[in-house]
Formats: sequence, C-alpha cells, structure tokens
Amino acid sequence: MKTFSISKIIYVVFAFFVLTFFGWYLFEKNIGTVNTPGIVPIDTTSDTATGADKVPSLPGFKLSKGLSGFSLSIFAKDVPGARVIELDPKGRILVSQIGEGKIVALSDTDNDNVSDQVKILASGLQKPHGMAFQCDAGDKCFLYVAEQGILSRFFYDADGPQSPSLGKKEKLMSINYSSSDSHFTRALLFLPSPDQDTLLISVGSSCNVCHEKDTEHATILSYNIKTGKKEIYAKGLRNAPFMALNPVSGKVYVTEMGRDNLGDDLPPDEINIIEQKNNEPQNYGWPICYGKNIHDDNFDKNTYIRNPCMAPFETPSFIDLQAHSAPLGLAFIPEEGWPEEYWYNLLVAYHGSWNRSIPTGYKIVRLKMNANGGYQGTEDFITGFLTPDGKKLGRPVDLKVLSGGVAYISDDSSGVIYRLSRNK
Repeated sequence: MKTFSISKIIYVVFAFFVLTFFGWYLFEKNIGTVNTPGIVPIDTTSDTATGADKVPSLPGFKLSKGLSGFSLSIFAKDVPGARVIELDPKGRILVSQIGEGKIVALSDTDNDNVSDQVKILASGLQKPHGMAFQCDAGDKCFLYVAEQGILSRFFYDADGPQSPSLGKKEKLMSINYSSSDSHFTRALLFLPSPDQDTLLISVGSSCNVCHEKDTEHATILSYNIKTGKKEIYAKGLRNAPFMALNPVSGKVYVTEMGRDNLGDDLPPDEINIIEQKNNEPQNYGWPICYGKNIHDDNFDKNTYIRNPCMAPFETPSFIDLQAHSAPLGLAFIPEEGWPEEYWYNLLVAYHGSWNRSIPTGYKIVRLKMNANGGYQGTEDFITGFLTPDGKKLGRPVDLKVLSGGVAYISDDSSGVIYRLSRNK
C-alpha cells in the first residue's frame, strides 16, 4: 500500500510540472490571437530588394513606395527584449534590455553594416529603459539611465582599452513606483539650449484608468542635473513611453497610449506636444479626458456645468492615432540623405495591439508634416511585422533615424535590431 501511495505521489508531481511547463510555454508564446513564432531565419545569400518590394532576407516585410533605393536588413540578432536605442559619441549602438536588466553596446568593427561585437555595459539593473548622453566641452561624457525606480548616471569611456566601458553607477534620484504598477518604462530626453541641463523623465500611470494618489505618476518630470531640482513638467499623461525633439522647432513630442476597455476603436492613442505655459505644467487630460478633449464619461461619472475637458483646463492631443496601436518610439527624419518628400516627417513605431478583436499596429508609420510642423496625414512606412493570417513576426519598439538615409529599429519580440539604409 505504501509503495502504491508513493508511486501515485510521484506521478502527480511529475504531471504537475509537465502541465505547468506547457502552460507557461503557451502563455509566453501567445498574446491574444497573435502567435509568436520567434525570429525569422535570415537568408544572407539573398539579393537585397528595394522600394515596395519584399525584402528576401526578411519575408513579408514591405517598405513604403517612396523608399525606392532603400534596403532593410538585420544589424544584430540575439538581443532579447531590445527596447531603447541610443548612439554613443563614437557612433556605436547602445540598447536597453528590460527583462535582461542589461545595457549592451553593439559594434560593427569591420564596417559591413552587421554587428559583430556585443559588450555588456551594465547588468543587474531594475528594468532599464530610457537612456540619454550628455558630454561637456572637454568630451567628458555621462550616460543617464532610467530604471523603474531610479534615475542614475555612469561615466562613459568611449576610448578605453576595453572600450566602451562604464564607470561606477551614481544614483541621482528615486522614481516612485510599486511592484503592481501597470507602466514601468521610463523615457529620458534632454531639452535643447538654453535648458540643456534639464532632463525630462516620463513616468506612466500605475493603472489602466484611476485617480492617482501619487502625484508623480502619469507625468513627465524634469530634473536639473546641476542643481538636483525635481519638478513636474507635464501631467495627465497615462503612459508616454518615448519622447523626441522636433529639430526645427525644438518642441518635445511624445507618444501616448490610451486606456483599455472602451472597445476596439476608443480611445485613440496619441501624439502630444509637451509645452509649458508661464513655466507651469499643462494637463493632457488623463484620466477623465482623451484625444481632442473628449470626456471619458465611462470612467468619470461626475456632472459638470461645462465640459471639464475644454481648453484651457486640458490640452488636446496633437494627433489622434488608431486605438490600441500602442505607439512607442518616434523620430524625425532629417534632410541629408533622405528623399525630400520625407523631410520634417515623423516616424512612429506601432508596437501592436494585445486586446483588440482584430489586431492592429505592428508596423512603422510616417506622419507627414510640413516644415512648420503642420500635420498632413499618415501612411505606412514599413509593414509586415504581422502577417495577414495573424502571425506575429515581430513588434517594433524604438527608432533611431540618422542623416545619410540610415535608420535603426529595435524589435523586442524577436530580439533584433534592423537597419534601413539607402543604397549607394
């Protein structure tokens, strides 16, 4: 009898572990109805395609028709959870890896446009995301890093014998958070001169939709790196995970994700322009307003004499995007090396929906704008991350657009850095 009982226990324990493993596997490999097949095998012998043609080495990917003479290739593989891209003073690519807790440097030592060297610059970090460089007149550089609960910086040695390398971590300030926070990705951006000592830090909301008890959630904070002074720079932003400077106006543009549970098409995701008026932070609406000053009466049941979302109380979105697109990285296209029709335009990476009946996003779009920053429409720029039958080949995250017709794109699903380049 004892033998039977022990055998039965062993069988039950074994079955439990088998079911747990396969349950985890299925959970990790599927998001809603979208399947994750992993990285697409690369055929390095294929000829390079251009324009709107499919790229042979990246099956299914298509470039905008306006990109005649451009190629898409893989710069680096095996970068799990690749998120923010930053360029160091020597042009090396740095990438933050949230799940890995790392920042790595990718180098192309033989100049063949493929990374052949990966160096771990920092590890053991707490969900690192945003990065920003600042160098003084003597070329002394610091790398600023936004972790979930800390803003820190490292002395950055780009020329050492084991280059590049980081000095000792220096904690600058704490960022309020709890383990249950819904949004923990922090973006960093230095303001242009004469405010070049002001570093902006985006801090997402703790929830899908709620009235925050902590005043620093759902904001963009400012931190003066010389004085250590911290202030709220903008508020009412549910989750603004990426920021970019317009090179013409010097204004700060952010992507913002709208709340869930209002259906497939509400509320819109947004592009917002972050500005202060009379040195006071503006309110961008969340949690009671969204888009072009639309009242979220599904959440806010209060009765008002006048619309609480009307200006000047709230600041409307600059551009409304398709709901649940999950806009992340954004970058302006420079003039040098790019087709003239793309000058001043804004590229946005749509990470893709997870809770929509018909998946949307999973692409990079071009927001067409004129030299004065006027919005003129949206068109697809790179598509193919999601196949027509719902298979997910990747999820674009960040963009680094350079002069000379070159752009780098991170993909946290496939662990890849793509390179878009103009053929010579």
